[in-house]
Amino acid sequence: MKKRTNLLALVLSITAITFTLLGCSSDTGQKKSIAAPGSATETGGGADQASADESINEQVLVDQDGIKITATEYVTDSIWGDGIKLLVENNSAKDYTIGCDALIVNDYMITDLFSSDVAAGKKSNEVMYLSSTELKAAGIDTVGQIEMYFHAYDSNWDNLFKNVYSKLETSEFANMDTTPNDAGQELYNANGVRIVGKTVDENSFWGTAILLYIENTSGQNVGINVDNMSINGYMMTPLFSTTVYDGKKSIDDITIMSSDLEANGITSVDQVELKFHIYNAESYDTIADSDAITFTAQ
Repeated sequence: MKKRTNLLALVLSITAITFTLLGCSSDTGQKKSIAAPGSATETGGGADQASADESINEQVLVDQDGIKITATEYVTDSIWGDGIKLLVENNSAKDYTIGCDALIVNDYMITDLFSSDVAAGKKSNEVMYLSSTELKAAGIDTVGQIEMYFHAYDSNWDNLFKNVYSKLETSEFANMDTTPNDAGQELYNANGVRIVGKTVDENSFWGTAILLYIENTSGQNVGINVDNMSINGYMMTPLFSTTVYDGKKSIDDITIMSSDLEANGITSVDQVELKFHIYNAESYDTIADSDAITFTAQ
């Protein structure tokens, strides 16, 4: 179990560092607005990172099958950003790894940086960090509501439980802004799923990033992939897969590796064509496959 634990911790650390680097690099890179061919463009931007004025009352989030998780404090770290301090207690007879299936802040899907290994009969103080880059991209400057879906599994990867829901309101709940950060060009709107193209960043950490706003009112949790993507007429292999819970929103990047662009002599992203594959996140049944969507970066 220790090898798996160390590997997971390493992955989380690399992910956290990547988020930090992404935040630093994307702010200085050249960004283009997205528009349908021949149309006017819209502009919009995110807000600053959460203000750290938030606080919480101590609250039990999970008390199930011998696992108890208590939110004790709202904290801010100069490197990792904002987070929730958690006391994780394992009163069962087995060792467990506790983590998150989904984290939702102010109705936006946000990547959590949280995993805790707790031996039987022990407890641990942990912090669930909220990705500062994703808060900024969503336009969240005041964290008012945090929704969490917890899981626990043993050394054989067998689940003790999963998708256990809990909601936490901060002292700024009444002041949080729920206006969607959806400025941009609408690319898809059907089947309860709306996708807006916001910007193309040609100097993101991995290469080029196409920023999307996604809203799900379909009545089911959905997954979204990208198929048949081309840039300036050349086929690409996009890095993109996202899950958006019902009634929630998300800001996500389609990443194009710089090596793909260089191999095709592309120095400027001008025209993009792609299809969206939308499916039920639990059953993987197809909800829709979009027609080819074309847009320009200006």
